[in-house]
Amino acid sequence: MAGVIDTSEFRKGLKIEIDGEPFEIVDFQHVKPGKGAAIVRTSIRSLITGRLLTPTMKSGDKVGRPDIEEKDMQYLYVQGDDYYFMDTRNYEQTFLSEKELGDAKNYLKENVNVSVLFYNGKAIGVTMPNSVDLKVTKCDPGVRGDTVSGAMKPATLETGYTVNVPLFINEGDVLKIDTRDGKYLTRVATGG
Repeated sequence: MAGVIDTSEFRKGLKIEIDGEPFEIVDFQHVKPGKGAAIVRTSIRSLITGRLLTPTMKSGDKVGRPDIEEKDMQYLYVQGDDYYFMDTRNYEQTFLSEKELGDAKNYLKENVNVSVLFYNGKAIGVTMPNSVDLKVTKCDPGVRGDTVSGAMKPATLETGYTVNVPLFINEGDVLKIDTRDGKYLTRVATGG
C-alpha cells in the first residue's frame, strides 16, 4: 500500500485499496444526518473481479492508496484465452486472460493502442478508448420498403462482436462503436 486517502478526497474514478484489493469509486455521497457523525455512502467496483460493493464509511475514515500504474500498450494478438500487449516504449510484452479483459475483448483489433492497468506489477485490466472503428464482416441486406422508424438489424464486426445497426448498414462498412455500452454510434466509411 502506497499511502492513505481520506474520505474527503473521494471523487469518481479514484482508485482506492480496501482489504488488499484495488477498487475504483463509481459514485459517492457525503451525508450529514441530523445527529451523529457525517458518513460517506460509496459505490465501488473491484478492479480485479468487477464486483460492485456499496460500503458506508464515517467521514474522516482512511482507505489505502493502491500500487497502480497505467501503461500505454499496443494490442498484438490472441493465443488461446490470452490476449497479448506490447509496451510502446520498451517493447516488453504482457498478457491478460479473456476473463480479465471482460467486454473489452469485443473491441480489440490488432495494433490498437489501449491503456493497460497494472496492480503490484501484474496486469489486471484494460481501459479502452471511448470509441473504436470496426469493419462489418457479416450483415444481412436491408429489405427495400422496410422503413419502420428506428428499425435495426444485427451486424457482425471484425472482432466477432455483434451489434444492432440501422438498416442502411452493409458488409464492408466501417462503424464507430461506443466501448462503454457496446452500441453503434455512426458509420465512418462505406464498404465497396
